[in-house]
Amino acid sequence: MFKLHSEYDTAGDQKQAIEQLVSQIDAGQERCILLGVTGSGKTFAMAKVIESLQLPTLILSHNKTLARQIWQEMSGLFPENSVEYFVSYYDYYQPEAYIPGRDLYIDKELQLNERIEQERFSTVASLVSKPDVITIGTVSTIYGLNPPEVFQQNHLRLHVGQKSDPQEVIRDLVGLQYRRTAGEIVRGDVRLRGEVLDVWMPSRDDPIRIKFGWEGVERIQVCEAVSWEPLDEFEEAWIHPREFYMTGEENFNQALDDIEKELDKRVDWFESKDKAIEAHRLEQRTRFDLEMLKEIGSCKGVENYSMHFDRRVRGERSYCLLDFFSSNADQFHGGPDQYLVIMDESHVTLPQVGGMHGGDFSRKKNLVDFGFRLPSAYDNRPLRVDEFQKLVPQMIYVSATPGERELRHLAEVTGQEVPEELLHIDGGGGANKSDRKKVGTNNSMENMLERIEGISKMEIRPTGLLDPRIEVRSTEGQVQDLLSEINERVERKERVLVTVMTIKFAEEVSDYLERMGVKAHYLHSEIDTLERTEIIKALRLGIIDVIVGINLLREGLDIPEVSLVAIFDADKQGFLRNERSLLQTIGRASRNSNGSVILYGDSVSPAMESAISQTVRRRSLQNKYNEEYGISPKTIEKPLPVMGSEIEDLLSGVAGTGTGGGRRMVAKAPGKRGLEGMAEKFRLGAGVWNTSDSVLENVSQPQWVDEDEIDNVDGDISNLISRLEREMHQAADRLDFERAANLRDRIFKLQNATN
Repeated sequence: MFKLHSEYDTAGDQKQAIEQLVSQIDAGQERCILLGVTGSGKTFAMAKVIESLQLPTLILSHNKTLARQIWQEMSGLFPENSVEYFVSYYDYYQPEAYIPGRDLYIDKELQLNERIEQERFSTVASLVSKPDVITIGTVSTIYGLNPPEVFQQNHLRLHVGQKSDPQEVIRDLVGLQYRRTAGEIVRGDVRLRGEVLDVWMPSRDDPIRIKFGWEGVERIQVCEAVSWEPLDEFEEAWIHPREFYMTGEENFNQALDDIEKELDKRVDWFESKDKAIEAHRLEQRTRFDLEMLKEIGSCKGVENYSMHFDRRVRGERSYCLLDFFSSNADQFHGGPDQYLVIMDESHVTLPQVGGMHGGDFSRKKNLVDFGFRLPSAYDNRPLRVDEFQKLVPQMIYVSATPGERELRHLAEVTGQEVPEELLHIDGGGGANKSDRKKVGTNNSMENMLERIEGISKMEIRPTGLLDPRIEVRSTEGQVQDLLSEINERVERKERVLVTVMTIKFAEEVSDYLERMGVKAHYLHSEIDTLERTEIIKALRLGIIDVIVGINLLREGLDIPEVSLVAIFDADKQGFLRNERSLLQTIGRASRNSNGSVILYGDSVSPAMESAISQTVRRRSLQNKYNEEYGISPKTIEKPLPVMGSEIEDLLSGVAGTGTGGGRRMVAKAPGKRGLEGMAEKFRLGAGVWNTSDSVLENVSQPQWVDEDEIDNVDGDISNLISRLEREMHQAADRLDFERAANLRDRIFKLQNATN
């Protein structure tokens, strides 16, 4: 049973929106829309809907960071339920590819993140064994997995009193692809010492210890991974396979035969087309893969043969996480369609889902055409958008700016007349080439929202905050004009976001502001993801006052300290300055009671006109509500972050602050990557920035703090040692023991130098 824990209840227009959504889903409406302005509490509304419907739920987001933020919030709201995280488990992934024009073959390279892999295992294990599962994921959910039945059948159940021999149990575990070892164990290992069997499942933070006696299994304990002290005791253990992909021996042998038959047929085809090189290349590569499969049960790129191992036919979709939700619903909730999908920021996420298949197909076409892969490689693919839509029984699109596809879906499933300007949209994947129409001024999102009924809206913020004030200013002298506005905000200890059109201009504006004495930093796609997160944290803390970015200042960026958003080239028509982009960017200033937006342009484009119109209308509606209920707008209060803390965990899928133990530390955090440039730029050490003392007192000490240069250190050495000790403890808390050891050695050097 899903049980929501919260210190607050619905406010503003949340209640009516939630009731409308629940009513629509209960009535069997297949597609719903929740239009929620920035700061209206969309995540809380999602949680209330889940609690009301009592259905297993998949929440889709368009990137890992935002998915993790939702996971953190849901972990706190549902501490008694299984809140899981399912995203791509690659830290780095270079897919296999071939470029014919340069005769260049690029081999697949990847770096797996074992902690995200653990989260994925945990998700699948929960879905096949628990009724109350909420999963937050990305488009990784539409990629291939084993069928749920295979995962359920290939597991080992042990319980106290079971008459089992330890040798038989370990044989079963090896059959589930666990590695047997006699020394230290890691995830995926088993170890038998006498009558004690240790098993470490990939989905668990801690290993399991099973003790056998004369009558079979006597005790099942969860133990601490280092000391092996018992943490908990169970009556039963459900041990899942070590690998996601499993198949029986009979299927495996049949798959090898099918691969060989396909190879012979494809080689004959190449030879009939006088393509001897391609035929030879394909035969050599595939024969090698077959030998590896026969000898060790796997090979590089084994996923390209998944069609044969799954016993699928050409063109048939692969199994994916949605099948596990369907299986869960059938097992626990009375039918395979008794689950819910919520698509967050749907105007971005839905096109992303639609674009995955096309990119995968075009890359593999070259590999197949030139003899690097068999045609069956095509069937190791993500879902097409039509397959995705067919699989999802009921879905709620959540966005402040719903896209055309979502609006068309709602009109179709509710029997409304589809507005003419939406007829060119194919319902999920793009525009129909034969019916492509230009959307004009009268076909704005605002116009369509008025014509389509049944949209649940949350336009009143619980905090009473209004949509920001908007000004349109000329581009003449725009940077100097912005500088004066920035200085006003800096004096009030507020922050500024500036959005531009190009990477070069972002860097130029940032450099200019720095020369003028403003603490500014640019933010664009060429900046490392980890550093990007630290820059945003630095803005909140006041280490920098201005961020200049491109398309990174939109969905999900939650910075209450920002009171001004400036948009350069606002009148330029295109993706970065269309109606939805402008509304999303304007929304970044809506979490501060002094929020305002400046649009720099020499004309007012249709997109600007529509965005301004909607913002003014909402501001008037919100102001009227505040006056009616005596509410004074109040800037959102959000705890300040600690620089460097949980950043690696946030992006790798192991952070969290759930009230029921949501935080999961499952491995040593990786070394920092990409932060050195920023730390050097500001002469600051990422990792211990906070607001309790001055910034410089929390700075990591550079390498010149050695005995022979100790005189160069200003101030009391004891204070320096205290700061280093504090940083050492923080590093140890983050499980960054290598850094903690280095700091310890430096402390010893300082102590010896002063004695």
